[in-house]
Amino acid sequence: MGITSAIVDPILNFRGVPAYALIGSLAFAEAAVFAGFVLPGETAVILGGVLAYRHSVSLTAITLLVVAAAIAGDSVGYEVGKRYGARLLAHRIFDKHQAAIESGQERLRRLGGKAVFLARFTAFLRAVMPGMAGTARMPYRRFLVWNVAGGILWGVGFTLLGYFAGASYTSIERYAGWLSEAILGAIAVVFAGVMVRRHLQRKRAAPTG
Repeated sequence: MGITSAIVDPILNFRGVPAYALIGSLAFAEAAVFAGFVLPGETAVILGGVLAYRHSVSLTAITLLVVAAAIAGDSVGYEVGKRYGARLLAHRIFDKHQAAIESGQERLRRLGGKAVFLARFTAFLRAVMPGMAGTARMPYRRFLVWNVAGGILWGVGFTLLGYFAGASYTSIERYAGWLSEAILGAIAVVFAGVMVRRHLQRKRAAPTG
């Protein structure tokens, strides 16, 4: 995530409306205009939680704003990908990320909407997956369902991480990585449980000879 004092310290001086506007804009812009390459959205969201801890903003309001901004930003990214995706992903700014893009595209083909949800917890893919979903012409309703689910879990989780870290925000970097891994691990466990349950149900329903 790479939190640097040169970027973070000025943000932590914001209060009230300017703070809401800044954090919301950064959460929105990550996928909408690929701003995640400059400042990862999760960094901004965590800082929103720290600002809530400092009573510079309301925890409830900043959480709702972050979730709404993340969902809206991904929807814009989807439309950008739908209209300009192939040309955009071929731009030289993505030259160093072709392997990650190909991996994301393969995951999108294999998992469909679930890939949109899972990408929310991976820094690079979080910025480009909405555009790739649009490029692949995934039905918007399907995209939106997984986008909303990921945006809620991500927005609430990382805002609360910043809030509970409070004054210790400088040590958040490793905790953010652990949180993403823990969420993905929990999802994997739930998914495995569902698959096992379905297999057992099919086995019971199968005619015995």
